[in-house]
Amino acid sequence: MKAAVARTPGPLAGSVSVLTVDGPGPPRPGEVRIRMTATTVNPSDAVTVSGAYPSRTVFPFVPGFEGVGVVEDDRGAAHSGSSLEGRRVLPLGGPGCWQQLRNVGRDWCVPVPDDLDDATACFSYINPLTASLMVDRFCTRPAAGRAPGTPPTVVVTAAGSSIAGHLAELLTELPLTHPGLAPVRPVGLVRRAAGHSPPVADPSRWSRIVGTAVPGWRTRLRSAVGPDGADIVLDCVGGSLGSDLTDILAPGGVLVLYGLLSGRPLPPACFDGRRGTRVEMFRLRDTVHSLPRSQLAPLFGPVFALQRRGLLRTAVAARVGLSRLTEALDAGTTGPGKLLIDPWS
Repeated sequence: MKAAVARTPGPLAGSVSVLTVDGPGPPRPGEVRIRMTATTVNPSDAVTVSGAYPSRTVFPFVPGFEGVGVVEDDRGAAHSGSSLEGRRVLPLGGPGCWQQLRNVGRDWCVPVPDDLDDATACFSYINPLTASLMVDRFCTRPAAGRAPGTPPTVVVTAAGSSIAGHLAELLTELPLTHPGLAPVRPVGLVRRAAGHSPPVADPSRWSRIVGTAVPGWRTRLRSAVGPDGADIVLDCVGGSLGSDLTDILAPGGVLVLYGLLSGRPLPPACFDGRRGTRVEMFRLRDTVHSLPRSQLAPLFGPVFALQRRGLLRTAVAARVGLSRLTEALDAGTTGPGKLLIDPWS
């Protein structure tokens, strides 16, 4: 079968090769064999292939944290009482989606609703689930020091990214997912000047977009959040920007760090608790791996429900066969969205 293999630590384009390898063989007890039907490339793949997690990454390995496939062999069905054979599933728990066939523990498989196609289901995991869990955890409770019923003021960094678009959707649709709550239109931060080509996918979901490439952006950010400051900052950038984000927090506000696009940690001053502010880390992997496996499928219920309504969808920048993945990684994506990879072409 074909598989994309990361041979040594480094950038995706230089480390990954598409090879013909032996198939996974019969699944062991408790495992299923999955015929992958779609997969994609995420920043988490690039970080892992770079060698950032040496304690849990052994080279060579098959990357791919996100994908969908059909269960072809469920040898654990006799013990579970119900078979997954013929069901489409999301295989969680680790990388390995960039191949045609893979064996996965059956309790790591999340069944996909029949009314969601592969191009939707493929992208249900990393960004939509992260956005859903963060909004539910941090944005649905009364903000410290605010009058009851007052919507929180929320700032989202990297506002042009796919996950930031999901966050904006969820915040503006809060009455749909949490009846009784008011919608929130967040303030978005982008690196380029806000006036250059649309900086975000749907400007109507944002109260204001501030471009950090323009002099005076800090003043504009303070104006956008208002005199009381921001109650919540959802940040996937880290680095020196964290000092500015902590400075605009309201008393009792929280900066949620869920990524590190800058490659640098937050400055120590962000953690000094000024005015009762705090920093919290959110890592999807920690959540998924800490839950009992029986709770994984219910975790996706809200995501699947919103995808049926046309929300939490991911734009496809290009479709590529697995056999041409190396060329696609070399070229990179030129437009918004992600690669959709067909493992069988």
